[in-house]
Amino acid sequence: MTLINTADSLERQNEKLLRITQSLMRRVEQQQDPSGLAYAQFERAALLEDQVRSRTRDLERALDLLHDSNLQLEHASAETEAARANLADAIEAVNEGFALFDSQDHLVLTNSRFCQDMRDIADQLKPGLPFDGYVDLVSQSAYLALPQGETRLTWAMQRKSLHRKNNAMFNVRLTQDLWLQVSERRTASNGTVVLQTDVTDLIRLERKERARLQNKQARLIAATLEHLAQGVCIFDDDARLIGWNARVAELLRLPLTRVQRGAPFRTLIDQLPEDFTLSHGMSRKRLLDWAGRPTRRGALRFEAAQGTALTLDAFAQGLPDGGFVISFTDVTAERNAARALQEMNERLEARVAERTTELASALAEAERANASKSRFVAAASHDLLQPLSAAKLFLGTLSGEALSPVGDETLGKISSALGSLEHIIEALLDMSKLDSGRAAFDIRPVDLGQIFTALDTQLEPLAAQKGLDLKVMPTSARVETDPSYLRRILQNLLGNAVRYTQQGKVLMGLRRQGEAVRIEVWDTGPGIADEHRDMIFREFSRVDAPASASEGLGLGLAIVDRACAGLGLPLDLRSEPGRGTVFSVTVPLASRAPRSATPRIPRPPPPGVMVQGRVVFLVENDTDLRRALTLSLEGMGADVIDVANARDALDLLDELEITPDALMLDEDLGPGMTGCELFSEITDRYGPIPARIISAQRAPALHTRCATLGVPLLSKPLDAGDLEVFLSELA
Repeated sequence: MTLINTADSLERQNEKLLRITQSLMRRVEQQQDPSGLAYAQFERAALLEDQVRSRTRDLERALDLLHDSNLQLEHASAETEAARANLADAIEAVNEGFALFDSQDHLVLTNSRFCQDMRDIADQLKPGLPFDGYVDLVSQSAYLALPQGETRLTWAMQRKSLHRKNNAMFNVRLTQDLWLQVSERRTASNGTVVLQTDVTDLIRLERKERARLQNKQARLIAATLEHLAQGVCIFDDDARLIGWNARVAELLRLPLTRVQRGAPFRTLIDQLPEDFTLSHGMSRKRLLDWAGRPTRRGALRFEAAQGTALTLDAFAQGLPDGGFVISFTDVTAERNAARALQEMNERLEARVAERTTELASALAEAERANASKSRFVAAASHDLLQPLSAAKLFLGTLSGEALSPVGDETLGKISSALGSLEHIIEALLDMSKLDSGRAAFDIRPVDLGQIFTALDTQLEPLAAQKGLDLKVMPTSARVETDPSYLRRILQNLLGNAVRYTQQGKVLMGLRRQGEAVRIEVWDTGPGIADEHRDMIFREFSRVDAPASASEGLGLGLAIVDRACAGLGLPLDLRSEPGRGTVFSVTVPLASRAPRSATPRIPRPPPPGVMVQGRVVFLVENDTDLRRALTLSLEGMGADVIDVANARDALDLLDELEITPDALMLDEDLGPGMTGCELFSEITDRYGPIPARIISAQRAPALHTRCATLGVPLLSKPLDAGDLEVFLSELA
């Protein structure tokens, strides 16, 4: 139990404690208590007085704090009221209508301009009104002008759907042609601010400006249409005429009185002249069907023609508003020109076809002539090689005879003449094959050193005779090309250099260029002028040939040019008149394969060695050559049995019942078997026999056949050395 009720206020508790203290002090003063009880009570009273003082101080501090809090509260309330007043003044001062909804979509406050033009609902916009209620009030207002085809319910639903977006802005039309722009924004506390701005003046001004621009644009369009060379007509979505120019009536042959605003498209089509025809699959019905479709009109292009007097290019295109436009362009001149051009082209094509036929006939004739020429050259060369071989062999039989000095000189001249003739015939054969495209190239690794050495040996006597310093640089290079044609190319280049150079030097060497070598032939001859550089490569063309170079037909460089082209070898010429010339041929290097052994050519038997008792069976259809071969072989000690054709050869062998020791067979034996076929027939009967096939042909196919049979081929013209090598195999 306590003397003080804690539920009392501090003032009440202090008052009670003061009374208790005073009562106790009076009793102490009035009574004498020897036991000290009074003193104890005094002490208690003093203690209570201290508590009273402490509580009093606490009370004073609490009162001070309460007073300060009340002062701050009063100050804050004043500031809040001032802020509220300022906010209200600010909202009221805004030119737009203003409304604030809290996060629960309840109206907090508005200004007097909010919905001021909707006087039938303005007094119902009170704080606490839900946002949906506000939208419903607006949708039912008599001052709201709904868009065409829209109900108040659908307007309210669309307005509420816009509210679900964070931000929205749209225009609302009111009666009396008033316009509000409504802008809706979210606040930081997820509330909503709605602003209503009167944009009536802006809308009316924009409408007025649009009308002015439309009028101006209409005038510009009208002026533009009249300025166009095309006829243009514009129709609305009901296919009625709303715009045109005078040119369209002129082109369509329509009276201007018929072309009026609002005229149906069908009426204009029906008024077209009957002789107007439509092309590109277009008809009047299809055109009317196209115009009758209110949507999905694709572009149309067709032509309208009135005989040959008028042709119009028509183009129809739908417009975004559902209408369409058609333009007509007069293309009469172009179409007439095109028809005239087509007729001219047909005449030209007929003439070209006729001329082509003539040219084809001429080309065929030229090809036949060229083939005939090639056949003639080949046949003539072959026929020339037969007597040439005979002449050389007859000449060879005289080489061992004792002749007078004059006879020896004459024999040398005859031998030289026959050598020149052989060179000319070989050149003609090469030109014939290269020109006809029948030249077959045997591409394989070639040892340049052997070709260089052979050419040096061949041309050194002529160079020494002219007092020239001929130097052929030794080489170990191996190239990839046709060895026969490469030798012919280099032989012609080096031979020309020696023949045309009167004094000085002739040099042949090579330079390495990556994976190829450039073979160069230098001379100090007269040189070649620029204007002659093309001419020297033509057949039978020679430029200022000196007396020492008079032999030949001028085919050497022509053969070089065609052979290089056929082999794909670049040929280059550098020359300076008066100082000399450099010809160069670039040849690819051969792959680094091991070198094949050079075939060993059997040495002919030394003079006086005879092949006594050996029988050589000779088959040659040329009488003179057969006689010359017989004399030469018999002069070397062999016994010769000769016949003219394959049938006689087989019959004679059957009759004699002997096996010859060797065969020498001409490939071209006339009707019947060839030399290769005869060789196969004889060896099938009598077994392997040493043999030679002789021929003036240069065809690679013959070389292939001989290689397959295992029989060497001797090319005409023959000489005694070829026969000596053959007989040495029998010794």
